[in-house]
Amino acid sequence: MQSSLSLSFAPASSRLAAPSPRSSPSPSAAAAAPINLRFCGLRREALGFTPLRHPASRRSPVLGRRSGGGGLKASALSSDNGSAPKSFDYDLVIIGAGVGGHGAALHAVEKGLKTAIIEGDVVGGTCVNRGCVPSKALLAVSGRMRELQSEHHLKALGLQVAAAGYDRQGVADHANNLASKIRSNLTNSMKALGVDILTGVGTILGPQKVKYGKVGFSDNVITAKDIIIATGSVPFVPKGIEVDGKTVITSDHALKLEFVPDWIAIVGSGYIGLEFSDVYTALGSEVTFIEALDQLMPGFDPEIGKLAQRVLINPRKIDYHTGVFASKITPAKDGKPVMIELIDAKTKELKDTLEVDAALIATGRAPFTKGLGLENINVETQRGFVPVDERMQVIDAKGNLVPHVYCIGDANGKMMLAHAASAQGISVVERVTGKDHVLNHLSIPAACFTHPEISMVGLTEPQAREKGQKEGFEVSVAKTSFKANTKALAENEGEGLAKMIYRPDNGEILGVHIFGLHAADLIHEASNAIALGTSINDIKFAVHAHPTLSEVLDELFKSAKVNHPVASSVSEPVAV
Repeated sequence: MQSSLSLSFAPASSRLAAPSPRSSPSPSAAAAAPINLRFCGLRREALGFTPLRHPASRRSPVLGRRSGGGGLKASALSSDNGSAPKSFDYDLVIIGAGVGGHGAALHAVEKGLKTAIIEGDVVGGTCVNRGCVPSKALLAVSGRMRELQSEHHLKALGLQVAAAGYDRQGVADHANNLASKIRSNLTNSMKALGVDILTGVGTILGPQKVKYGKVGFSDNVITAKDIIIATGSVPFVPKGIEVDGKTVITSDHALKLEFVPDWIAIVGSGYIGLEFSDVYTALGSEVTFIEALDQLMPGFDPEIGKLAQRVLINPRKIDYHTGVFASKITPAKDGKPVMIELIDAKTKELKDTLEVDAALIATGRAPFTKGLGLENINVETQRGFVPVDERMQVIDAKGNLVPHVYCIGDANGKMMLAHAASAQGISVVERVTGKDHVLNHLSIPAACFTHPEISMVGLTEPQAREKGQKEGFEVSVAKTSFKANTKALAENEGEGLAKMIYRPDNGEILGVHIFGLHAADLIHEASNAIALGTSINDIKFAVHAHPTLSEVLDELFKSAKVNHPVASSVSEPVAV
């Protein structure tokens, strides 16, 4: 739920080409608001699973280095945390212990780097503590409530259930307990692998030098061969909106579920707003969306967005105002409700005034980059974001690369997703250990965990057609319905669509969008195909278990029409 997606598209045809400079995000419900989306990508260590350790073995500084015996010497994960060069305290220092910093730290240890991570708040960052982790707990509850409240759905399955209810504090405790558990697991996983967790606010003093410390205490200064900035983001609140944390709230407050209002206005209809509308309506609230653009869900493929609106918004207790800004929001006080002034997004004239019980500000997220000491390395932020190249290396005010300094995740704004931050961190570690690596952001999936779910990877249809027109290739679209899938029908969940945008001349997959049961899980076959450069001609021969939801994608790939299929070599069958 805490999510912000800002995606750049590569102009080159190479699938590993670097993304072009970030395009300006369109407003969600307030002028100059970042597009909202931030999702979670936790490694298995975060869930309490840590690799076996072999304290007696020494790690090779880089995986795959040949030992004297001629074979490959595997690195053992031991708590000695590598050996830094004598001139530095650490090989790598990471500022920020969110999902991105955690992923980078674990990969650095695997590569034999002596690693430290600095955290001024709590381990896990936004995702674990105020974002995707606790939001999934709330959405799990909303999903169960919807099932129990749907008399038609239950009757179709032959089930009879008495009236469903919920305990608000119990729901809130479930979300808080999950966040605490994952936070503890993240901390323990890093400690077990020997990552030094340094508490305090991290500031870059100069080349390869960082200080950290708490307010009121003396600072500590450390040196590192390489530095990664991974400080994440905070909720973006437009001007004119007064947040009191009680009746006018951000997603940070909403996840605590301190009360369930009868009527709540949600400013912004992106991923954060949609997921909270799913939660609140399942728990009995009426919702009003306030959206600056002329249509709801502006970040989605238009066809998927229309279907999602028909299923997720129209049948529920949700109304909406589009093409308007919330120019002023005043919290409830002295017996008066929350007051919201709406102005026309184009003319800026007052259009309406709403009186509601609460207002949730879901207008995206802003980078948290103040106080990093960027001026000490001659770096100027752009709208708060740290400028980086395609390898996440920081760029200074003169356009030069800053040696040994990198920035990942929400702080660089390339793609504001937790799992994108982790992937960027891993890519940086590959680079600093001697292997050049460029992350293909078009292969990174995103998901909205409504009921049903929405997922996507790559380009939308309008983006693909614009790209095709510029680069001179044709674009085709294939679609399949969940109504034709046996497993979906068995669950009585036939409402859904899978859509693929592709090049009919060579079978390249440009984008895939899914709306339906478990769409967030289904998208990864498509994202992996894009990442690996697998063409439709190859993947259409993959075998999917029957009956499973994965057959939705199987039918999608098979329905695509490629003009000149290229025969692929097939390995000899293996006797089993």
